[in-house]
Amino acid sequence: MAIGYACIALAVPGAALTRCTLATATPGRIRAVMRHNLDALRAMIDYNRREEIRLFRISSDIVPFFSHPANPLAWWDEETERLAAIGAAVRDGGLRVSMHPGQYTVLNSPRAEVVEATRRDLAAHARFLDALGLPDRHRILLHLGGVYGDRRASLDRFVEAARSLPEAVLRRLTLENDERCFSIGQVLEAARRLGLPAIFDNLHHRLLPEDGTTPEAEWIRLCRATWGARTGPQKVHYSQQEPGGRPGAHA
Repeated sequence: MAIGYACIALAVPGAALTRCTLATATPGRIRAVMRHNLDALRAMIDYNRREEIRLFRISSDIVPFFSHPANPLAWWDEETERLAAIGAAVRDGGLRVSMHPGQYTVLNSPRAEVVEATRRDLAAHARFLDALGLPDRHRILLHLGGVYGDRRASLDRFVEAARSLPEAVLRRLTLENDERCFSIGQVLEAARRLGLPAIFDNLHHRLLPEDGTTPEAEWIRLCRATWGARTGPQKVHYSQQEPGGRPGAHA
């Protein structure tokens, strides 16, 4: 079993990420923040290699305004050497990385402009992993989105929207249950219809269980059948509730 963590290594020297606001997002500022964050990512990758931590989620904040019009840079061309070096460190260390777009990346939104922005965001994440030179087993994780008053229609809308994604995105896409809208059974349905792998998240499942009888181990087994040689070994998300935090806040 390989174990890892998400996005931030708090105590690793040189690994702190920085960001800029929309008001300060000049090309020069974006470029400086991006280069700092790529160097921080390299520090985290090197730390993970030394400590034999094999799984790691890369923060979407590495490149400021990843897919937003505020970022006009062809960052994949500007930072070819840095990106290639990070990708080589991932491969040489036997690491497996992933990315998880944020809460505003909603593929099943009824608003066309939100869906279009989501397509751009997913394409930017795929381009980042491609720029690292990593194969398909390095994944992009995504929730199904919102219910919008009709869970069945919203699930169907997600499936149809996903089918129209660029191949560079679809070949990396991985679906995950969430704590408010779509349970693991519904995620498995979408994953099977799309031929994509499904991730079981234990904390989300406890907040939004599929039923009261099926053991967690059985859901993990059912998810395992959606993974294969191209996608790599099954992944599971495990976390604990933060005491006193909002439901779903990770400890």
